[in-house]
Amino acid sequence: MQDGRRDSVLKKALRRRGAHLLEAVRPPGVALKRKTPLPDRSATRLVDSPVFLLSSVRSGSTLLRVLLNSHSRIRAPHELHLRTLKVEPNREFAEDVMGALGLTRTELEHLLWDRILHHELAKAGKDVIVDKTPANALIWQRISSAWPNARYLFLLRHPASVVESVMNRRKSADKDAVVKEVLAYVSGVQAAREMLQGVTVRYEDLTADPARETQRICAYLGVPWEESMLDYGAQDHGPIKPVFGDWSKNIKSGKVQAARPLPGEGDVPAELRDVARAWGYLS
Repeated sequence: MQDGRRDSVLKKALRRRGAHLLEAVRPPGVALKRKTPLPDRSATRLVDSPVFLLSSVRSGSTLLRVLLNSHSRIRAPHELHLRTLKVEPNREFAEDVMGALGLTRTELEHLLWDRILHHELAKAGKDVIVDKTPANALIWQRISSAWPNARYLFLLRHPASVVESVMNRRKSADKDAVVKEVLAYVSGVQAAREMLQGVTVRYEDLTADPARETQRICAYLGVPWEESMLDYGAQDHGPIKPVFGDWSKNIKSGKVQAARPLPGEGDVPAELRDVARAWGYLS
């Protein structure tokens, strides 16, 4: 590759990385403004209006996804990790050839992601798909650009409870590092809430009254509520193991378990207080 072209590619990569980092760590209340309207992707998307569940890790997203997947019209598979799927041309001219079709490497990846969502819908014989991968909270802007008609569920959990849950799962984890990781996720969720339309659900409310909360979600998604959703253990939801989502005893029990008591105000790390306050957990 010529030096000029290599430098151009490197600059583009650095800009993309910088944008993703900005999405992840931008403080709550600071929303990015788009410079141009989102393009019309309707002609190229097999799934025009997928649903993305945006949450931090350890926030109950697996619980919500199995409840939703128990609906006769909703397919909520295990975590798909779409952002890890890349398109890498193996000939130098490939990008120019695709570019002549109006297809950048990013858009080619979006076509691949879209095809996977469509594959899951077709395989399940359903018409609504929900992707619950927590890392989507770090790339919500890219998702909203790829699917301008996407719908969103924002799942909140007390940030200090999230830290506690992560620490319980990773016995030797450094707490400062965990707090930094959780901050990136919850900041992404909050920024997305400020820019995108959707339904917000609190984990504590979901566990306390799953019928009410799933009724709210079904109304938003335009499907009738089904009581059988609450008995998620009666259905097969695919692999319940690491990387695919939560694999705890609570999930495997097949029943909604009560949330642990909320932490005291003094137990909330300083870095997470703004988000906790924005989410109504602190006054």
